[in-house]
Amino acid sequence: MAKKDINKSSFDETTTLKLDIFRGCFREWYPVFLHHGFIDKVYVYDMFAGSGRDSEGDEGSPLILLNEAKGGEKRKHCETLLKKRNKEVVFTFNELLQDKSKELENVLRTNLIECKKSCKFDNCPYSGSMRFTQQEFHKLINTSEVKNILKNNRYAKFILLDQYGFKEVDTEIFRLLVNSPKTDIVFFVASSFVKRFRNSPETKKYIDTSKIDWDKATPKEVHTLIKEYYQSLLPKDKDYFLHAFTMKKGSNYYGLIFCSGHSFGMEKFMRVCWKVDPEAGESNCEVGGFLGRGSFFPELESKTASVENELRELVLSGEITTNIVGLNYALKLGCRPKVFVDTIFALEKEGRIQFEGEPNKTATDIHKAKEFRIVVK
Repeated sequence: MAKKDINKSSFDETTTLKLDIFRGCFREWYPVFLHHGFIDKVYVYDMFAGSGRDSEGDEGSPLILLNEAKGGEKRKHCETLLKKRNKEVVFTFNELLQDKSKELENVLRTNLIECKKSCKFDNCPYSGSMRFTQQEFHKLINTSEVKNILKNNRYAKFILLDQYGFKEVDTEIFRLLVNSPKTDIVFFVASSFVKRFRNSPETKKYIDTSKIDWDKATPKEVHTLIKEYYQSLLPKDKDYFLHAFTMKKGSNYYGLIFCSGHSFGMEKFMRVCWKVDPEAGESNCEVGGFLGRGSFFPELESKTASVENELRELVLSGEITTNIVGLNYALKLGCRPKVFVDTIFALEKEGRIQFEGEPNKTATDIHKAKEFRIVVK
């Protein structure tokens, strides 16, 4: 693939969608750890940062992250940081090309200068929080400094990997990141290219394509297969959340993969995905044969209906025996946990199951839900 500098032209519709999702994810994620009492530092990494803007002046990911960190026109996050003097935020913007990195630094520092002109606060909490690096990603992520940050349980980490293609997130990197506490990751994959070049030794250096059953998916489902491949790299006993969002551009399919070690983190990511795609929370096109946008095929069921049916079977077979297991299972299927709550209370109304303990309809912040048992009659 010939590498194109996307900052030298205007962002296309798919890139704009991708950036909007980045914005939404960070908007959901950032205040959680900003207000978290057991977090000493918040680290935000944009590992393939670019130069900050496109040719039309539209914001790239670094500006999006910085502006979201301010907390809107009222600068509510800035106010929080100024009050919490013991909380530190560090941004690392990594761009390998020196000229683009210098341009990015100028763009972001100019942004803060302009921001100060209309700011009601005397001090800016972000004036000394930005670091600019110019390293290859594999070298940077494997430095002792970054590894120590990753393994620190009192540091929250948001890692954005808007890689070109697919070669940066190999097995070693993926396992390093998902085994890091308080670390949430969003990474891009050019999924169609993985399939197209699946037999190339160069591709197999990064993704073991022999472990993917390419025949079981249509082109638009390839990104889901890539997500399942990464899922297979996790230990079977590891409780972890991955979600895929597919984006179509021309005849090619790309996508984002969201990774979180906590249900609350995945709830936040899922909220963004379902806002973009109210039908299935998984694409800007129809994936998986579900009833989608303006479909004229009523025989196709919706994503929610499909998950409801699967949950009913698992509950009635005795495989799901508590609300906690069911809520997390629904989330791992790419649905909001409410679908599980609706399903079990419908079954209870039908007289198929009963509850032991104190039943509740908690469907958000599910890590706080009080457990009760589900018994099949």
